[in-house]
Amino acid sequence: MVNENPFKSILKTLERPDGGEFGKYYSLPALNDPRIDKLPYSIRILLESAIRNCDEFQVKSKDVEKIIDWENTSPKQVEIPFKPARVLLQDFTGVPAVVDLACMRDAMNSLGGDSNKINPLVPVDLVIDHSVQVDVARSENAVQANMELEFQRNKERFAFLKWGSNAFHNMLVVPPGSGIVHQVNLEYLGRVVFNTNGILYPDSVVGTDSHTTMIDGLGVAGWGVGGIEAEAAMLGQPMSMVLPGVVGFKLSGKLRDGVTATDLVLTVTQMLRKHGVVGKFVEFYGEGMGELSLADRATIANMSPEYGATMGFFPVDHVTLHYLKLTGRSDDTVSMIESYLRANKMFVDYSEPQIERVYSSNLELNLEDVEPCVSGPKRPHDRVPLKEMKADWHSCLDSKVGFKGFSIPKESQGKVAEFSFHGTPAQLRHGDVVIAAITSCTNTSNPSVMLGAALVAQKACELGLEVKPWVKTSLAPGSGVVTKYLEKSGLQKYLNQLGFHIVGYGCTTCIGNSGDIDEAVASAITENDLVAAAVLSGNRNFEGRVHPLTRANYLASPPLVVAYALAGTVDIDFETEPIGVGKDGKEVFFRDIWPSNEEVAKVVQSNVLPDMFKATYEAITKGNPMWNHLSVPSGTLYSWDPTSTYIHEPPYFKSMTMSPPGPHGVKDAYCLLNFGDSITTDHISPAGSIHKDSPAARYLMEHGVDRRDFNSYGSRRGNDEVMARGTFANIRIVNKLLGGEVGPKTVHIPSGEKLSVFDVSMRYKSEGHDTIILAGAEYGSGSSRDWAAKGPMLLGVKAVIAKSFERIHRSNLVGMGIIPLCFKPGEDTETLGLTGHERYSIELPSSVSEIRPGQDITVVTDNGKSFTCTLRFDTEVELAYFDHGGILQYVIRNLISAKQ
Repeated sequence: MVNENPFKSILKTLERPDGGEFGKYYSLPALNDPRIDKLPYSIRILLESAIRNCDEFQVKSKDVEKIIDWENTSPKQVEIPFKPARVLLQDFTGVPAVVDLACMRDAMNSLGGDSNKINPLVPVDLVIDHSVQVDVARSENAVQANMELEFQRNKERFAFLKWGSNAFHNMLVVPPGSGIVHQVNLEYLGRVVFNTNGILYPDSVVGTDSHTTMIDGLGVAGWGVGGIEAEAAMLGQPMSMVLPGVVGFKLSGKLRDGVTATDLVLTVTQMLRKHGVVGKFVEFYGEGMGELSLADRATIANMSPEYGATMGFFPVDHVTLHYLKLTGRSDDTVSMIESYLRANKMFVDYSEPQIERVYSSNLELNLEDVEPCVSGPKRPHDRVPLKEMKADWHSCLDSKVGFKGFSIPKESQGKVAEFSFHGTPAQLRHGDVVIAAITSCTNTSNPSVMLGAALVAQKACELGLEVKPWVKTSLAPGSGVVTKYLEKSGLQKYLNQLGFHIVGYGCTTCIGNSGDIDEAVASAITENDLVAAAVLSGNRNFEGRVHPLTRANYLASPPLVVAYALAGTVDIDFETEPIGVGKDGKEVFFRDIWPSNEEVAKVVQSNVLPDMFKATYEAITKGNPMWNHLSVPSGTLYSWDPTSTYIHEPPYFKSMTMSPPGPHGVKDAYCLLNFGDSITTDHISPAGSIHKDSPAARYLMEHGVDRRDFNSYGSRRGNDEVMARGTFANIRIVNKLLGGEVGPKTVHIPSGEKLSVFDVSMRYKSEGHDTIILAGAEYGSGSSRDWAAKGPMLLGVKAVIAKSFERIHRSNLVGMGIIPLCFKPGEDTETLGLTGHERYSIELPSSVSEIRPGQDITVVTDNGKSFTCTLRFDTEVELAYFDHGGILQYVIRNLISAKQ
């Protein structure tokens, strides 16, 4: 039941500068509350949303008061509801979201409800960025060839999404080949301010990819959530969130010559990781802001998941307005945005005196202190100054196996592997680069680093340097705009000359879609046990993610990717050692090919133009021939094809009734997996290629799919049978039950057999046994992946007991009905003497009314051990989801029982 908004008295009219009106808005200044002036800008967006949506039912006046009193309430971890202005889906995560919506319509039908009620109630932007598998790299026709291969592989998935765009109202689908979702969001989809039915309000967005945070660089509050949370938001449910603390990050000074935005973001990432910002907003401010382009800001905001923050927020200022005009937003739209934000105290004008805002804690960085750097070899926050890279590399070879170690014996470190590359004698050593990729949403939105890379290529080509032919080079821009300015500048030809041909517009190497490397190179690596390297301008470099054969993976700026490709190794000191020998026989050094900031700025200024953005995004609305020729079924209910290996009806709503199942404990459960710290969603969720000997491969072959047509797990996210089999299938996963053995297996405790995780879980299911997972700190860190929660649920996991959880993953576990428990501080499996061979019982009250968020729960094992854990249902709403067996079941029952 919708009540009248108690804040209707502060609904004001926003006048146009030249007369007339833009519309009405809920005015924060009209509250006459001095606390609002001290609020961080990011919190003001939460406040406006609560006021505008206040109905004393889903959003209450007391929620508004909690946000206004943020300085006092945020340290207390209070709960607030939040309704984002829109939802952003990337196609890999969008497919399961549309699958679930289609299933929910079926469930509504079977329970006697109106299936057409299942429609997005807030705008949904779904971008098919189709994560290009780099099959074709070094060729002029790479884009077209890869695109044709993608349509061959993913025709069924694309057709399903095209059906969804017709079947569901309020959903915009951006067709394949347009760009990476986050760059399309930044350049085209981001509204900054909405005007809906004459009501003005700030743009805010939750997206099903953790790098949704890139939009924070545009002053739009956005962050990643699980697909499960996103679906609920689409259906009008408020997101329940803990009112976050805000870290104020002051920037001063200016970047030194030769230092890139990527160097800055890797520095910021390390600082914020060290400070500890998990679950918090970070808000940037200070006089240094004027020295950062919008693209630089977006680069920093994009990496929020890597430093652990919910958001890295840059309030709107004159730099933002300039970018909006550059990217083709109309003058009238930009005028409306500026007028609204100024009127509602959400605009920063650095030419005016600043009112000091209150932050939970503070950090400061002088931009002049940033130096060139890379991160790796296995984690994005392990920053290495470029001048220390060679020494750090040798330290990694020496150190024991870990985040900074490979444990290579001294006598083997100089090993040279001789091999024949297409008839030419070749050599590989530890640290040699076999993949060099300019990729990912983080950097490919930034003209300064993209054109900087092109200038490096130009200088190298003019000096006669070449990249060795066995290095797999690729360039995957975030949008077609990049191609336009690279071509206009005349620099793309130099990138091509070095092998950096454009392979497509989408996620590539960063998500594991680097494709195969040459068989001769692969054999040389495996036969000689070499630690081969990949250098990429990405944001993720966790083990096993980039390519199974590159054990060392370094994140670097696009210009540095080109430099390392030319050097052919990470075992080099750029200060003292030459990159190569030029055509005149003289040694060429790093300094000889590195452009100055002035050179880069000049090329950006003359080649990045508004018309490029307008032309690129006008083309999006027309689609492309391959997309336009897809034939799709009509009708609002989907006709499931039981033979499909791409789109399959999952069992979430089988036997669902109108009565909630209520809370459930765990009785005598076996431990399916026993983990240490830092188990990421890359370890849990199916990602990358499907291994030929995996349970998923067996399933596909049994269904007549040839190995060459396996495609990736990402492309098959709409099939729960494949995804369940790929859960915990990461080749680098370390499970303590295996006693040091690495790989996707576990032990069936009763028999002692070692089998795939899927096979063991199915055996437990057939025997009628529940399972749990034991884990260390930061369980579920990394990308926000709903399959990291859906997969364990389908495997029969009932609870996860960990030292700590990543924010989104814990929420997703709750959404799928899995109980998250935390060991008490100072306790873990080691201190409690747990081996994982015990059986575990977790007793919960039989009524949800008797459970409180964060209460203590006793866990008992069959060998007499007993310990107390914290129940990590953090809000009353999460308890309601658990009572219903999951968030989607909760939504269906509420839609059916709601008064018409």
